[in-house]
Amino acid sequence: MIGNKKLAALATTAVLAAMPLSALAQAMDAKAMETRMAQLEQEMQQMREMLQTYQQREIANSNAGPSATALDATRVAATPTAPAAVMPNALPGTKFSFGGFIKLDSMYTRTSDGEIADGSAGRLFYFPGATPVAADGTGHSASYTDVHAQFSRFWFGADTTTDNGDKLKAYIEADMYGGGSNAFAGNEVITNTYAVTLRQAYVSWNNWLAGQTWSNFQDVAALPDTVDFTGPSEGTIFSRQAQLRYTTGAWSFSAENPQTTITPFAGKGARINSGDDVMPDLTARWLKRGDWGHFTVAALLRNFRYDDHNDTGGALSVSGKFNMGVNDDLRYMVSGGAGVGRYLGFALGSDTVLDEEGRLHAMDGYGGFAAWRHAFSPKLRGNLVYSVAVLDNNAALTGYAVTERAQSVRANLIYSPFPKLDLGVELSHAQRRLENGEEGDMNRIHTHVKYNF
Repeated sequence: MIGNKKLAALATTAVLAAMPLSALAQAMDAKAMETRMAQLEQEMQQMREMLQTYQQREIANSNAGPSATALDATRVAATPTAPAAVMPNALPGTKFSFGGFIKLDSMYTRTSDGEIADGSAGRLFYFPGATPVAADGTGHSASYTDVHAQFSRFWFGADTTTDNGDKLKAYIEADMYGGGSNAFAGNEVITNTYAVTLRQAYVSWNNWLAGQTWSNFQDVAALPDTVDFTGPSEGTIFSRQAQLRYTTGAWSFSAENPQTTITPFAGKGARINSGDDVMPDLTARWLKRGDWGHFTVAALLRNFRYDDHNDTGGALSVSGKFNMGVNDDLRYMVSGGAGVGRYLGFALGSDTVLDEEGRLHAMDGYGGFAAWRHAFSPKLRGNLVYSVAVLDNNAALTGYAVTERAQSVRANLIYSPFPKLDLGVELSHAQRRLENGEEGDMNRIHTHVKYNF
């Protein structure tokens, strides 16, 4: 088959070949001239026939549809190259997601009765049990500045819906809160190198969840919008641990990793962590959501064991968020009971105490917070938060050197020049008091730069 361009080229060649004939006509006899003209007419006729045949074939092809060769070429052009599998061992149809944030924390701290130990948790965020205390007139004030990025975080998720409609999810999350692994790591001398710390790692199948995540006894959605890592720590139920959870409708139930913290008799010695527990910590939660916010009630049942002695405990927590209009909301939590110890206030108090004969006794504790959040504009918001925890110690068993009360108040402003970037400043004042009356306070100016991705 000859294309239109080739036919045009042949015709042009014939015309150019014919142009010299007029110049040579006088040198040629009439017979030669006639012979040449006959040849040209024959060639032109052949070209006309070829052009007609080509046009007829084009019309026939257009009526019959594209040829197989054309279709194959179209398919190749329209079909993109299949990408290599992101996770070749994953189930077909799995959707992967990745995210996290970079967070720089800068703090100036002043304590009234001694210094918080360098490198300890209290130098990175508000840790109620770390506030130094002393008898009146015996303490000395201290001030210091700390800057770190250890709470920068990343997470990875994989979600799958099978052909049968089953929903599977895998999730893993980590930050940089772990200690270093060599002489130059985990400190501020040279590299400020820190290890990756596991936060969450779980898999869920429809209503079931197995792995490490926030305790079912904790309401993460009620936490205030603070610059500090947690903010109202003493009044907050806070725990991440391994568990098996089942959720149906508004109800969720879990069996979680047990661990018992113990104050020795008369406070003689360091707090004990017991791994003798047999029964897991059991929780139940009821949750109600609406345009107005959410409200939830959670219950905790525990069994404590140490050196063949045991006791039981139970606690309740009520929390939620109430929307007070477009620009305001109120967040709150109230919790307490026997043996609530390590779940409340970053383990501000122990779960249990030993008597003189070595028997366990569950200790009572109560705490809560209230936080008001106001949006001044789409880019500027502020929060005012109060938090408190009170531990009902039996001083005859615990001694008088244990924490009796801790409280804090904080106010902040957070500016977002564009979505996902937060620039915050927070002022906080905290107090801690022991059973013997010794007390101390802490004042802190805390700023952060946080970018979510």
